[in-house]
Amino acid sequence: MVPDQLNSISPLDGRYNKDAAVLSHYFSESALMRYRMQIEVEYLIALSNENKITALPPMPKTLQSTLRKLYEKFDSRSARRIKKIETQTNHDVKAIEQYISEKLQKINLSKFIPWVHFGLTSEDVNNIAYSSMWQDGIKYVYLPRLNALQKIIKKLSRLYSSAAMLALTHGQAATPTTFGKEMAVFHRRLNKQADMLKKQRLEGKISGATGNWAAHTVTYPKIDWIRFSGRLVKRFGLEPNPVTTQIEPHDSLAESYHIIARINSILIDFTQDMWLYISRTILGQKKISGETGSSTMPHKINPIYFENAEGNCGLANAILNHLASKLTVSRMQRDLSGSTVVRNQGVALGHSFVGLNNLMKGVDRITINQENMSVELDKHWEVLVEAIQTIMRKNGIQGAYNKMKNLTRGNYLDRATIHKLISDLNITTDDKNILLKLTPADYTGLANKLAKLK
Repeated sequence: MVPDQLNSISPLDGRYNKDAAVLSHYFSESALMRYRMQIEVEYLIALSNENKITALPPMPKTLQSTLRKLYEKFDSRSARRIKKIETQTNHDVKAIEQYISEKLQKINLSKFIPWVHFGLTSEDVNNIAYSSMWQDGIKYVYLPRLNALQKIIKKLSRLYSSAAMLALTHGQAATPTTFGKEMAVFHRRLNKQADMLKKQRLEGKISGATGNWAAHTVTYPKIDWIRFSGRLVKRFGLEPNPVTTQIEPHDSLAESYHIIARINSILIDFTQDMWLYISRTILGQKKISGETGSSTMPHKINPIYFENAEGNCGLANAILNHLASKLTVSRMQRDLSGSTVVRNQGVALGHSFVGLNNLMKGVDRITINQENMSVELDKHWEVLVEAIQTIMRKNGIQGAYNKMKNLTRGNYLDRATIHKLISDLNITTDDKNILLKLTPADYTGLANKLAKLK
């Protein structure tokens, strides 16, 4: 770990930098500058291509290419210059505008300077920048890792589709299942949310100080500004929102935050189940040479990656839920309270991503102990009582449930006890034989099939 990371306040930039650093390209202060630069440049080019703006000469392709390099080749030197300008303006978006003006001045194109940020409010730039950052971070970093985890879980569901294990409901022995089927539950849940995340469209707006294109229309009343802005917003992969206040209300961003939060909740559920399976010794963990489990108990291999994932996903959800509730509320036509909050969306995705990475590490280290699964099942023949009372119902026996409850509830039942109970039943010979052949390991219903469903 380099000295800067050792002195970081945030664990994302310190301890977890190795996992989270890839998100810096999308959510750092420098990245925000780059996205803002892209929006300002593309807006300027779009204005120059509007033939009804007679005062602005059409921009040659070569100049368009030169301007686009301002964000395509954006580097730390550019970021430092913008930050220096901001010390004078005390306004981050205005600093971008002045930086572009400086560049135009240097290449003797001062005639374009008045058109930089023409008719815009800073929120026109910011709402598209923050949505673009979030959209790209999800697409290029988060979803690929989530897909990788989904594939691992799907593989486990197929490989262990028939690996019978005791189920627990309310923490008590219940109808058996298979490890593969339980993995399939999580795979299916994650698939649904991931599909929603891929299809969800974020919205954007470019409409001026209070969302009415007032400055635009008073200057050029004959231009269809709604159409003009809509085309430009679409170029950033966003859906145009034409009816807003100064701010785009962030409802679509909130929807996306909530999807990630649901994924995190599913992953927390997954981590806790895996933790408990390890605690029951039906899952084991690979020994890694040189690693220490406990600082005082040499024998331990702690499920630290599942615990880390649970903590990070929970922390992410606290931020995501605050983002979703805060950004969708703004006094009158705009207040600034959401501006400082939205800067933390990268932090929320960072903790989500660290959680994902730790889950990948945790799952990679597990071993499936089918012998212990069988031993555990063989201690709980009472789980067959459900099957017995259901067969009794089939045979028309009145009060089957209560009869079994009175005979078995709270009592220890082994194989011999269960077989004695079955032998005494007044049911058909075929049904009696079915029950006598049944073992806890066999009593998994359609679990094997469910584990393989597409």
